[in-house]
Amino acid sequence: MTDNDYSFGTQHEPRIDQDNRADYRLTARARAILALESGPPGTLEDAGPAGKELVCGIRDISAGGLCLFSAEPVSLDALLPAMVFLGNHDQPFRLMVEVVWCRPHESAFLVGVRIIESDETAYIEWVEAVARAMSEG
Repeated sequence: MTDNDYSFGTQHEPRIDQDNRADYRLTARARAILALESGPPGTLEDAGPAGKELVCGIRDISAGGLCLFSAEPVSLDALLPAMVFLGNHDQPFRLMVEVVWCRPHESAFLVGVRIIESDETAYIEWVEAVARAMSEG
């Protein structure tokens, strides 16, 4: 990623209802993979053919959550394992997310997820990476 891969806020996009996040947000060219159905026990990439994954674009990120572009709706209140790929990091961030809203947007859906703090995820690394990106912006 280059320095232009992040920008503050979403000033060039129309306002979408209300946004309850208190954190500053960065827009990012990145993607996330949500595990909608579990495969065999293990990590997200072990989901294999028995699991269902949803690849989403990312509209914006913050330390506490993500706004995703999704081809299909996602159930509210769902707790889902996620892998978030940011271009300037070699490894994806393994996170646990909770779906807090989902609404139609053009021919797809916008999905708001909150990142859940968990010892078994890269939560701390995520918060540090977002803080670094914001300080560089």
